[in-house]
Amino acid sequence: MAIVYQTYQRDEAERLLPLLKVGDPLRVVALHEGESITAAQFVAHVEHVAAQLPDATAAVNLCEDRYAFLVAFCAIALRGQANLLPPSRAPHAVEEVMAAYPGCHAVGDRSMEPAPHRYHVLPSLAVDAAVSPSVEWPFLPAMHNVAVGYTSGSTGAPRPNNKTWRSLHASTAGNLRMLQQVVGEHFTVVATVPPQHIYGIEMSILLPLLGHVQVHSGRPFFPADIATALADMPAPRVLVTTPVHLRALVESGVELPPLAAVLSATAPMPPELAAQAERRFGAPLLEVFGSTETCAFASRRVTVDDRWSLYHGVHLHPQPDGTQIEAPQLEAPAILADIVTLHDEGRRFELRGRHADLLEIAGKRASLGDLTRRLLAVPGVKDGVVFQLDEPDAIGVRRIAALAVAPELDEHAILDALRTSIDPVFLPRPLRLVESLPRNETGKLPRAALLDLLHVKCF
Repeated sequence: MAIVYQTYQRDEAERLLPLLKVGDPLRVVALHEGESITAAQFVAHVEHVAAQLPDATAAVNLCEDRYAFLVAFCAIALRGQANLLPPSRAPHAVEEVMAAYPGCHAVGDRSMEPAPHRYHVLPSLAVDAAVSPSVEWPFLPAMHNVAVGYTSGSTGAPRPNNKTWRSLHASTAGNLRMLQQVVGEHFTVVATVPPQHIYGIEMSILLPLLGHVQVHSGRPFFPADIATALADMPAPRVLVTTPVHLRALVESGVELPPLAAVLSATAPMPPELAAQAERRFGAPLLEVFGSTETCAFASRRVTVDDRWSLYHGVHLHPQPDGTQIEAPQLEAPAILADIVTLHDEGRRFELRGRHADLLEIAGKRASLGDLTRRLLAVPGVKDGVVFQLDEPDAIGVRRIAALAVAPELDEHAILDALRTSIDPVFLPRPLRLVESLPRNETGKLPRAALLDLLHVKCF
């Protein structure tokens, strides 16, 4: 096992970045099963797990407990391996990822049946009072590929994206700076999102490695469980969630302990939901903008401004079919599918839509995002989505379809309401009522699942 420690030589300082920011070894980084985990204890857990991992180039990290995921993530990285993060925990998704990395293994924090090939359950992560606070702080090669994240599949098949330690180090620093400007230097985090998702990794896994942040190891789902988890953590508290989870929390009526901020991503935040959440919980609702490919690079408070503020060091360059982005976490400039308008000398931007979402039919233009917002604005529609089908019709136009959750409406009533706000050429046909949309763990809608559901309803 090769674990690298700081040697303070100039050449190595340029090539290595810390696994954990050097500081008070007794500072708390996580609350795990009711126990406070210090930085020194965390390093001991990581090294213990790393020593037991088999030789390989990569490992699928299937840990559900957030602290176990963090320990496994760092142990895998210290062994010179990459964390493979499938788009879902479904057996077929895990198998597909493992097939693309021959010889890899899988790590989890509990028994699985059936279990993936070469599956290893983590040892106990109990607090050991004998752990000395005098520890050597591990370092990682900056350019080591520590993770492979997968896109959600909302625009097609999930695609892998490699993340170096330098890249995640830089993106975490940007997220930390953004949050500290709102809630202060010290804060705690409770998250409803899975740790395997890039948003979950950024906002509920890596923050304690660079800043004075401690995370709750659980993943509370029901509103009462979220309230309990928040009560377990000291103030100031940040709740990391999604619009789908937040809506359920707002509508539940459950009272929460005082919050310093609520953080949301993975889907556009409806302004009316943001306003309801701020009134209910007395805390600012912050939305972050990013992707699996780029990590987060902008934020806004939607109740105050619809424009996004770029993180430090991020620059956008609008192009006819998208936007070029330069960011500290990117090894080279990348192209976004998003169309933006820059403001304030490039420090802020307004989102105009995604190039792939732009529609042109009969010489008229619209965007799928705007059509979906109008569908959701119909009274009685609880959830919905507008999307374009793959195959063109008889005159060569790709039809627009929609799925809606509206228990008290019929399809004709929804279409009649839409006629008052959109051009008839953009009315979704077919529009089908469903009991629920096939959202994944972060609230996103995989395109394949939408097409399957529409096919079932149509035929």
